[in-house]
Amino acid sequence: MAQWILGLTGGIGAGKTAVSDALADKGICIVDADVIARDVVAPNSEGLRAIVDKFGRDMLQSDGMLNRAALRELIFSNETYKNWLNNLLHPMIRKTILSQLANADSHYVVLSAPLLFENQLDALCNHTLLVDVSEEIQLHRTTQRDKVAITQVKQIMAAQMSRQDKCHKADTILNNNGSLAHMHAKLETLHQGFLKQAQSL
Repeated sequence: MAQWILGLTGGIGAGKTAVSDALADKGICIVDADVIARDVVAPNSEGLRAIVDKFGRDMLQSDGMLNRAALRELIFSNETYKNWLNNLLHPMIRKTILSQLANADSHYVVLSAPLLFENQLDALCNHTLLVDVSEEIQLHRTTQRDKVAITQVKQIMAAQMSRQDKCHKADTILNNNGSLAHMHAKLETLHQGFLKQAQSL
């Protein structure tokens, strides 16, 4: 694939979406693993049909959408079910990611994934960018945005790879502790560098 791929990641509340939105505004194609993960279990999809065949119609909401809460509860304490689900969905997600990356037509393409390192998606990338903030800011932004309890956010953060490990793995770190304007200014400099790297392919 002659496409230069930037892997974009960040912990919950770090501002990864703000960064991918800003790059999209610059004309860069964004391949979003979260969106793809939702698409593969959309109504009438092969993924959703397989889940219902396996676990029954309790997995459906009245509108035909996946009942995520019921599925989460089912697999949370059952390693066998969790592995079955991962083996079903991960190949579908990966296939769609590869297809979208191959069809991207911007100067470079961004693969945005909260679990970029955990799911080894960084292996698909030429360069990785971590959006990083302090844990205090992660907690504050997420509780404000999602209107959830701090304990719930701490659980999500504990389930993700540690900040230290992510910082160690990332090629470039974008500190996003400051204002949105500050982030945009730093990102513009990085973007120019990414364009140069992409052109040298």
